[in-house]
Amino acid sequence: MLRTYSGSCHCGAIRFEADLDISAGTGKCNCSICTKMRLWSARARPKAFRLIAGEEELTDFQGRNPVAHHLFCKRCGIHPFERIDMPNMTGSPYYNINVACLDAVDINELIAAPVTYYDGLNDNWGARPAEVRHL
Repeated sequence: MLRTYSGSCHCGAIRFEADLDISAGTGKCNCSICTKMRLWSARARPKAFRLIAGEEELTDFQGRNPVAHHLFCKRCGIHPFERIDMPNMTGSPYYNINVACLDAVDINELIAAPVTYYDGLNDNWGARPAEVRHL
């Protein structure tokens, strides 16, 4: 069920809202940055995402994937969301919302939601990595 969630970085400088259906599924990727961050995300289209505060506090890191903007707070270092531009596997831009940064998210809802694993490490986004226990 679609619900509006609020979220933030650790220090609260960055605040956002996103309309998400957690029950539709979440994702985890094995690329180097997602693995090091232990990013667990839910996808939102641009029209379902609103940055409420902190644009000036965001820093954009781009690794070897030129469409992935790994945004994080300059103050506390937390990655509340990522922006994924085109071209990508979905055919349209989207945001990866870090579910750990959502306020009042129901842990039981997260546990019940299906998780899709992406093999970003091998640039094979449509495939499940051979090993996912560490993600």
